[in-house]
Amino acid sequence: MSAILVLGSKPEPALPPASAYDRLACANGSGASAAKLGLPEPALTVMSAILTSGIESGRQTLTALRGLTTDELHFFPRPPKASRLRKRLAQPLVAWRTRPSELKKRLQAVDYRYRRFVDHDYGFYQGMIDQLCADDVEVTRQMQCKQPSTGLITILLALSRSERVIVAGFSFELTHAYDRNPEIDQRGTRASRHADTDITILRCLSRRYPGLTTSEAVVSENTSIPIFTENSQHRASPTPSTQP
Repeated sequence: MSAILVLGSKPEPALPPASAYDRLACANGSGASAAKLGLPEPALTVMSAILTSGIESGRQTLTALRGLTTDELHFFPRPPKASRLRKRLAQPLVAWRTRPSELKKRLQAVDYRYRRFVDHDYGFYQGMIDQLCADDVEVTRQMQCKQPSTGLITILLALSRSERVIVAGFSFELTHAYDRNPEIDQRGTRASRHADTDITILRCLSRRYPGLTTSEAVVSENTSIPIFTENSQHRASPTPSTQP
């Protein structure tokens, strides 16, 4: 039975044995971590519109991806509406910077290559969360506070493709394996704004998908997702019907 390893950008990720999975999925700049660790080319990568919004951490991530490759590249757009007045006033400029075409242009500038570009609207990902979480009330409530991270979206896409998914390189922090994330100093914290939403969704998924495991203790402790073992390769899970 095939398995997908979903790799986040956490420094020094705890990796399962190479024999445990046959495909790799990456989020934002974790392809740089994969290349450094000698992992195979990602079959799937999800990149957020935030990478081209003008923030320094986005530029850092794009630089780290120079010369790398993925099979499929999925564009994760911004939510359709900003809640605060300042954000609404800046919306036209931000919307221009965060278009799929802008990401393509920036990736071309760093010689990052992909074989297929997938551009779904935000509603597609919202629907995927609703379906895979069976319209869980806590998930719905938390989603109204903050959208999930790009890494969480990558996990969901992997679950839509395989009964077995292994999560590595996640810590619910802003840390990057390829450099110090400038947001840590700018915000004065290592904590990710997406942490509460990601943890809520992962707790729901841990109850519904026995084939979802993790090699990271911090993920297991926060979400109840079981730690990967050789025996966990034989766990079965419901097959979701969502197709990206």
